[in-house]
Amino acid sequence: MGTEHDTTDKPAARRPGGRSARVQQSVYRAVGHLVARGHRDTMTIPQVAEEADVNPTSIYRRWGSITHLLEEVAVAALTQGEDLPDTGALGTDLAEWARIIAADVAQTSRREYLRALVFARDAVIDACPCWETRREQATSMIARAAGRDETVPTVEQILDHIIAPIYHHAVFGLPLDDAYATRLAEETMRLAGA
Repeated sequence: MGTEHDTTDKPAARRPGGRSARVQQSVYRAVGHLVARGHRDTMTIPQVAEEADVNPTSIYRRWGSITHLLEEVAVAALTQGEDLPDTGALGTDLAEWARIIAADVAQTSRREYLRALVFARDAVIDACPCWETRREQATSMIARAAGRDETVPTVEQILDHIIAPIYHHAVFGLPLDDAYATRLAEETMRLAGA
């Protein structure tokens, strides 16, 4: 039967814009509101659905679990709209990138997203979209620097010595400032012998 309800729940709703985009925006906002009100540790899909004014089935169908939903929202919140620095030298690119990330995750709302993502984890995972986004960004900056014949650290060194400490400080409420971010980048460049 071709009821209006049936039409809105078909896979075609995944097209850019339209109902799917409205549902996604409503759900993202709902997660943000719940995190801001202190529900990051206890958030459930039915809570998100009620806050977003959407059917829980729509959320389960699209995201599957609260962990996957929080992961997607955290990635969107923590990496959206970032342009990679291009100063002409990897050392200064990494320092600027680290300062941008540190300033972003130092914000209370961003710390809450990270904490919600960490709390939602109940097992070791193979990959984390937020981490993979940072991996792609680091890979891009390294490729650009290698094209300039610069000495470069590995992607793993960048992730382990810049991104991981920044996220660690954010999750545990430790100080994050430009000086700390810059020092991480400088130390990482020294690991590469630069």
